[in-house]
Amino acid sequence: QVHLVESGGGLVQAGGSLRLTCTLSGGAISSHPMVWIRQSPGKEREFLGHARSIGINTYYAEYAGSVKGRFTISGDNAENAVHLTINSLKPEDTAIYYCAARQGFCSDNGCYQDLQQYAYWGQGTQVTVSS
Repeated sequence: QVHLVESGGGLVQAGGSLRLTCTLSGGAISSHPMVWIRQSPGKEREFLGHARSIGINTYYAEYAGSVKGRFTISGDNAENAVHLTINSLKPEDTAIYYCAARQGFCSDNGCYQDLQQYAYWGQGTQVTVSS
């Protein structure tokens, strides 16, 4: 059974950077497309980006337009984890950040942004950005 654990959240000052980690057990990240989302109180879940293996130790990532350029998703086979690095943090980045894994690859790219496609979810990690 696939199990995900997020870590790396905390309280940071605006303008700083943070790296979140999503560690997968019960499988290999190379076999599971992964997604990062966040949710703030009173708001809907926001898709941030996804990453999937496209070769040996090679991951391809796509991002939501709202975070492109500030957020980076990377895969780490050695840790069996996916990282989300956030630069130039803003107070509006305050949220609980979740990762999720899909069982297998999609037949079309649009599928990766559909959160219903992801069966396995972590418990989330809180990120709070102070101004």
